[in-house]
Amino acid sequence: MKTLTADRLDAAERFLWLNARPLERRRFQHLFKGGAAAAVVDALRPYQNPDGGYGNALEPDLRGDASQPVPAQHALEILHEAGADDDPAVDRLCDHLTTITTPDGGVPFVLPTVRQTPHAPWWQTPDDPPGSLVPTATLAGQLHRIGHDHPWPARATDFCWNAIDDLTDVTPYVAYAVLTFLEHVPDRDRADAAFERLRKPLLDCVALDPHAPGEAHFPLDYAPTPHCLARRLFDDALIERHLDALVDAQDDDGGWHVNFPIWTPITGHEWRGHTTVERLITLRAYGRLG
Repeated sequence: MKTLTADRLDAAERFLWLNARPLERRRFQHLFKGGAAAAVVDALRPYQNPDGGYGNALEPDLRGDASQPVPAQHALEILHEAGADDDPAVDRLCDHLTTITTPDGGVPFVLPTVRQTPHAPWWQTPDDPPGSLVPTATLAGQLHRIGHDHPWPARATDFCWNAIDDLTDVTPYVAYAVLTFLEHVPDRDRADAAFERLRKPLLDCVALDPHAPGEAHFPLDYAPTPHCLARRLFDDALIERHLDALVDAQDDDGGWHVNFPIWTPITGHEWRGHTTVERLITLRAYGRLG
């Protein structure tokens, strides 16, 4: 069993100091060095807009300042990580989500304001975008996780159940969203039944070979902790093999790389900083920090 040694953790910290955004540096300090959670929340605040949503390149591939749905899921994850589920930013965000919800109860993948500023070429939308499981299901799942009582999650939950009931094939990013929703939605019997029905389509999204090339999605991407719902998809031997590969994947500079296109140089640094923190979280969750 391979572990990330103390000197390699130090190398990851140095990589973050040299390359990452203040947000990821604060997250690392909080999670691994006893740093203040308030510093994480403070680092997140500049990404929130007066309308309650999030933009300003919190999602590195969306360089503009306008609020977009996907950055909102990043914000909720970071607030939860910092123990700030009761921060007023959560209510402001839910109020914002209400203003961009489509008649069927979902929020779009991306809003047309994306066209006004630089963005990765795969962020495309029609003029009147429909509701989408990505990121509606993630957002609803995150709000269920914290038991938030704003009216928005209830409407979004109905949208998600209707969409999930119709699913037969699953794409990788839909899989992430659906798994987050099913892990935290209160109706556990319905969630377990949906998970079992979708087990094969979910597995079809996963690269089981830890050395698969290209934009692959691996077991630990879906199951970053041993207690999450997606962990039930994979046997122990497979997870152990991928954990060994994850330790080996640390670069000489201390960071981890991403396997998707980098379309402008700054996003390479920002995504590598984000990914490095996420990889460290996973390795610690599985007991692989030495």
